[in-house]
Amino acid sequence: MNNRETIQRLRLLRMGVMAQLHKQHLETNRMTETTPDRYLSLLVDSQWEDRERRKIERLLRGAGFRIQATLAEVDYAPGRELDRNSFERLGSLGFIERKENIIITGPTGLGKSYLAQALGHQACMVGYKTLYQNTARLFRELRQAKNEGTYIKALSRLIKMDLLIIDDFGLQGLDRHARESMMDLIDERYEVHATIIVGQIPVSAWHGIIGEGTIADALLDRLVHSSHRVALKGESMRKQKKVINLKK
Repeated sequence: MNNRETIQRLRLLRMGVMAQLHKQHLETNRMTETTPDRYLSLLVDSQWEDRERRKIERLLRGAGFRIQATLAEVDYAPGRELDRNSFERLGSLGFIERKENIIITGPTGLGKSYLAQALGHQACMVGYKTLYQNTARLFRELRQAKNEGTYIKALSRLIKMDLLIIDDFGLQGLDRHARESMMDLIDERYEVHATIIVGQIPVSAWHGIIGEGTIADALLDRLVHSSHRVALKGESMRKQKKVINLKK
């Protein structure tokens, strides 16, 4: 088999990076500059890194993040009462391996969604399948799926996520359909996969938001009692930035 056939077969095997790199080395006669073992290692490493890069890109696109957030850009200003050591421990993503939940609460404008999406971004970077969803949209889509007869399929997709982020929880009370869907989702994910819940309303008020005492008790037992809590405080960061801009 000649070099041309080798390159073609590499491409047919979907090893395009190896094929292109091998072709370049043949054209520049650089193969003589290294040993066969090192050359093979170079080809394999290049192909592997390309696949990992494309995998991460797919995970980030599929996650549906609303903003580009990273752990490196998290603001630990004293007024937020965000403990750096505790949050950086969460950023190590051990909670995903242990199938634990995180609850992030606090008034509007304090960057709760940013923190959740920064954790989600990091999860994608290390290969965890992640999905970010707004609460209202989530339950609207599940209700539509029920009407269309695709509820089990839609629910299964959510259940399988390594990390599910549910944002803006508690802005309005749950109706019967949303309550039942929430119970189905959390019950199936409990101790199987990690979930992050983000909301302005303190956890102490969630029972009333969920409604129907028995289901509320069951949901809170699964969501709250063994979760990591991040409770932000202080003045809206958006308001502070607006004031700073006005002063300029």
